[in-house]
Amino acid sequence: QVQLVESGGGLAQAGGSLRLSCAASGRTFRSNAMGWFRQAPGQEREFAAGISRSGLSTFYADSVKGRFTISRDNAKNTVYLQMNSLKPEDTAVYYCAARATVLPPRREDEYDYWGQGTQVTVSS
Repeated sequence: QVQLVESGGGLAQAGGSLRLSCAASGRTFRSNAMGWFRQAPGQEREFAAGISRSGLSTFYADSVKGRFTISRDNAKNTVYLQMNSLKPEDTAVYYCAARATVLPPRREDEYDYWGQGTQVTVSS
């Protein structure tokens, strides 16, 4: 079992930055690829970024590429999402997810564990 708890959401102005954290419980964190997903009001949840279990490979949705950076600290059982140059369309609930595999899937139904989500609101 892996329990995930996100933090770091809040209100930011367009062009600003936020850093999300996802703390994982359990001793199997480093065995899991991690993903960040987001769900805007009235829309389906979508893949934003993913990182391999080693941390050496990262993947991004086109909509966030060049602005968001995913990273992980296996010693701290934590994955991060640094969000820069924020836009109003980044407003969403952000979720982290884990799957016991090498590379992070882009499909949400391939993940085994989910956090409760953290709200990010970007004002124009």
